[in-house]
Amino acid sequence: MSSARYVANSSPFIVFERVGRLDLLRAVMGRLHIPSAVRQEVFGSMQLPDWVEGRALTQPLAARITMARLGAGEREAIALALELKATELILDDLAARRLAQSLGIPIIGCLGLLLRAKRRKLIPVVRPLMEAMQGDDFRISGDLFAEILEAAGESE
Repeated sequence: MSSARYVANSSPFIVFERVGRLDLLRAVMGRLHIPSAVRQEVFGSMQLPDWVEGRALTQPLAARITMARLGAGEREAIALALELKATELILDDLAARRLAQSLGIPIIGCLGLLLRAKRRKLIPVVRPLMEAMQGDDFRISGDLFAEILEAAGESE
């Protein structure tokens, strides 16, 4: 995993912190790179954890990214993933995911991270964490919920 470069938007920090499992984010992904907007949104003036590296963009945002109706953190995370040639970008917003994919950026979301955590035997089941993640800012459709349970071998 030493040559892998992972970039994160704000959502995985917020979602995993809300369910008390920020440790899973670190265990599954290792070192994360975040752009300035994500640093400000998630950490403010607090010191970053030793496994999170704040990175300033070195190139101006491409017009396609600037014109997208996304938050600053999402736009900067996509741009940073391009700059760093990221192994994966952690992103959950559907519009942001579509833009990242159209730019050739490999993506994973919070639910994909849960599946990875289960496959690595870091958690025994995904269902309780998925249920805890559901809230105002993180919605999981019934179909997606069932799809993730099936992928995790937990379907009824």
